[in-house]
Amino acid sequence: MATSVTTAFVEEYMTDLHHVFQREGSMLKDTVFLKDGVVGSTAHFQKLGTGTATTKSRHGEITPMNVTHTAPSVTLADFYAGEWSDSLDEAKVNIDVRMAYAKAGAMSLGRKVDEQITTVLDSTSQSTVTYTVTSSAAIQASLITMVEALDANSVPNDGQRFGVLTPRAYAQAMTVESFASSDYVGANGLAFNEGIPGHRKFREWLGVKWCMLPSLPGQGTSTAKIFVYHKNALGYAIQKSEYPNAAAGENISADITWHGDRAAYFINHMMSGAAVMIDDTGVIEGNLNDTTAIATS
Repeated sequence: MATSVTTAFVEEYMTDLHHVFQREGSMLKDTVFLKDGVVGSTAHFQKLGTGTATTKSRHGEITPMNVTHTAPSVTLADFYAGEWSDSLDEAKVNIDVRMAYAKAGAMSLGRKVDEQITTVLDSTSQSTVTYTVTSSAAIQASLITMVEALDANSVPNDGQRFGVLTPRAYAQAMTVESFASSDYVGANGLAFNEGIPGHRKFREWLGVKWCMLPSLPGQGTSTAKIFVYHKNALGYAIQKSEYPNAAAGENISADITWHGDRAAYFINHMMSGAAVMIDDTGVIEGNLNDTTAIATS
């Protein structure tokens, strides 16, 4: 049972519920190859290698490409987010406690999805790019170098490249005029038509859709990490839910059950999912000192 619920008793508090600045659900789930509705505990993704075209003599045999075919797999992990809501406590507050806890649980599982994805991003074996933040010019060069690394690995520039930055790294990037100014437009000719950074909001620059994520490895330390990657480089598998989706885009099961012996409801959300690296040549890591002051020149 939530031991801090007494702080919500009606005295001089506003009626609007505040979710302690929780990020609402997953930011990254739709930026990777999604395998939804998995039945069973293991999911497989298909990976095809590259082929090489050859010549042949007149009436001669064609040499097969012999493209390699592998199937990266992942075992799904179970996660739960539950809370008790005392019946008499509900009578003392002017908010819908049950639905508030339900929403908080759904959002926490959405963030768990991002945690799993960033853990896999952090496993790339590609060379790391140093994100230098001494000046706007250095920041711009660092971002360009990360994108160049994708190009060097023949990663398709097909609108499915994504970049994820810590809040400080994003603030540093905003000192780059071509990144921050609407005078510079995307390939579709529209200036940042997907909106300002935020939940499921991206800023397109250099063919990459950039976003800010507050939970990247090392955030706020001298060993922070950021990433650029292609959507098909990672996969996320999520188990088929037996209950209606109650988490605004996340395949999460929801359940609110009355327990008479406790005179309370138990509000629970459940999910089973996991992320896997499909092709790490499509993931480039950058490292930076996330404590450095924002560049002023």
